[in-house]
Amino acid sequence: MMNPLLNKLVTLGVGSMTDVELLALVIDDGGSQPAAMEQAAGILSTCGSLAGLGRTDIARLRMVEGVGLKRASRIVAASELGRRFMAAEADTVDSVNTSADVARIFRPLVEGLKYEECWVLYLTNSNRIIERQRVSQGGVQGTVVDHRLIAKRALELLATQVLMVHNHPSGDAEPSEADKALTRKVAEALALFDIRLLDHVIISRNNEYSFRQAGLIG
Repeated sequence: MMNPLLNKLVTLGVGSMTDVELLALVIDDGGSQPAAMEQAAGILSTCGSLAGLGRTDIARLRMVEGVGLKRASRIVAASELGRRFMAAEADTVDSVNTSADVARIFRPLVEGLKYEECWVLYLTNSNRIIERQRVSQGGVQGTVVDHRLIAKRALELLATQVLMVHNHPSGDAEPSEADKALTRKVAEALALFDIRLLDHVIISRNNEYSFRQAGLIG
């Protein structure tokens, strides 16, 4: 007899299933459905949310009562597969129009990092992406970015617009004074060659911050 959860997935589609039901399928070892559902609900409760589950490492997961290494490994593998799918899908995007577009591209790449990374999108006048480049990788509280190298690469690519992105592992997307100073330096360096800094987007676990939307980039 087919597992009721598997039957629901096959007959009604994966979109019909709740987070608890999907997680129960991932951890199911062929035992009773109610037990798998109860454990899945407990795991989500422990992690706080589905997003929290995706950020929970295998060591903590395996300590949840009844989970163990095998089930924890499945959960971590499923989370990573989902993240890689989102990253691969975002990699096909060839233009950006809003800060939400930028977040959609870069959130799968930087949201879970425990250190800062800074990326630059080099764009045409019509916002088509010419190149995506990671320009810096740093520590928990900051990263060093050379504004001259950003301007140099923009000239090499004949880009007319540039868009900066970096993450805040702390979870707070508000820019630091160093972030603001860097943004000014990059904008001024690019302006010497009539290249426009379109935006600087900061991504954290909880939200995003757009310098343009905040009125800090003209």
